[in-house]
Amino acid sequence: MSVRRDQARRRLVGCHVSAIEVFADVRCPFTHVGLRRLVAHRDAVGADLVLRIRAWPLELVNGTSLDPRLIADEVSALRKQVAPDLFAGFNTVDFPESSLPALGLAATAYQHDLGTGERVSLLLRDALFEGNRDISRPDVLAQIAAAAGLTDPSVDDRAVLDDWHEGQERGVVGSPHFFVGDDGFFCPSLAIEHTEAGLQISFDRVGFDAFLARCVAG
Repeated sequence: MSVRRDQARRRLVGCHVSAIEVFADVRCPFTHVGLRRLVAHRDAVGADLVLRIRAWPLELVNGTSLDPRLIADEVSALRKQVAPDLFAGFNTVDFPESSLPALGLAATAYQHDLGTGERVSLLLRDALFEGNRDISRPDVLAQIAAAAGLTDPSVDDRAVLDDWHEGQERGVVGSPHFFVGDDGFFCPSLAIEHTEAGLQISFDRVGFDAFLARCVAG
């Protein structure tokens, strides 16, 4: 484990709130839905939880960039089947070619503190999926950093690679993969199935409830 990762773990352990780790790609639409559901639940019940959203760059995991057409198909299925209120501003025209700059900004934000890191991570996804903004552009990243109160809009490429390698060590299977302590949950709010009729998605109430129970247990 690198010195950077060890320091990050000690910050989590010493934090006065419970931190849930999430390994995810910023361009993953399933993550956008899952994070929105979890944050809405947390805010509704006043849970003392914060999200540590770490990098799982699918372009490195898969060895190729994400296909905007595939993402558009996933977004369409999500809107029709489980999230009609999301992805209002999404299209493929300004879809970023890489997630790495945005993930690097989020890593910088988490070095400031957990709350800033979470805000930047969520704002990045809102900008992409709700605002149709290219979150690989330096000017867009600077605006998001400023909106979160982050004065340093630099991109930490090394931390992104550290997260990716740690995710491999911990058995991350896809985006999003949540960890509460040593317990892992892959995409706990959604049941996803590829069928002859196409992509079938539904809200996984049993999986989500089990995940929430584990979060509460600490």
